[in-house]
Amino acid sequence: MIEPQPQLGDIGLVRIRGTVGLLIRLGQWLNGDGFSTQEHAFVVVGPDADGRQQLVEAQPGGARLGLLTEYDDRHVLYVAPAGLTDWQRAQIAVAAEDLAAARTPYSFLDYLALAVHRFRLPVPGLRRYVAATGHMICSQLCDLAYQRAGEQLFADGRWNGYVTPADLGRLLGGEQR
Repeated sequence: MIEPQPQLGDIGLVRIRGTVGLLIRLGQWLNGDGFSTQEHAFVVVGPDADGRQQLVEAQPGGARLGLLTEYDDRHVLYVAPAGLTDWQRAQIAVAAEDLAAARTPYSFLDYLALAVHRFRLPVPGLRRYVAATGHMICSQLCDLAYQRAGEQLFADGRWNGYVTPADLGRLLGGEQR
C-alpha cells in the first residue's frame, strides 16, 4: 500500500544521485531488477525531541538515525503493507532504531552477493558469509526491522539477505521504472 504521508514504520524509497546511485542501479540491474528508480530504502521512526520526523537507514558508515528532511529535495515514495496496526508500526520503528543504535555495518559487496545468487553461481557458503558479517544494505535493514517486529514482508521463501530496494517497491505496490 502506498502511503501519501509518511507514517511510523513506513518504508521510504528514493533515488540516489551521482556515482553511488549509478552503482546501486547497476547492482540492481545485475540482480534482475532492471534500472529501477528506487535505489535506497529507509524506515520512518518517531520524532526527535524537537518534533522532527526521523528515519533509520543503512549508510556506508553504518546504520544511522537521521531526519526525513534530508530527502526534502527528492521525491520519496512511502510504502507499507496494508492493515498494519499502530502497535505493529511502533514495533517496526523500535526494531529499526535498535539496528541504528547497534550501528549495523554496511557493505556494497552485498549487491555482488545478490547478483551471484540471482545467477545461481555456485559459491559455497555465500549466504552464511553474508549473514556472518552482519553487514546490510538499506533494503536488507528494512526487511530485518520488519522481521524483528514479527512482520514477514516476503512470502516467497527467500532468505532475508536477498532483498533490494526495487524488491520492496514491487512488493508494496510502489514499483517505478
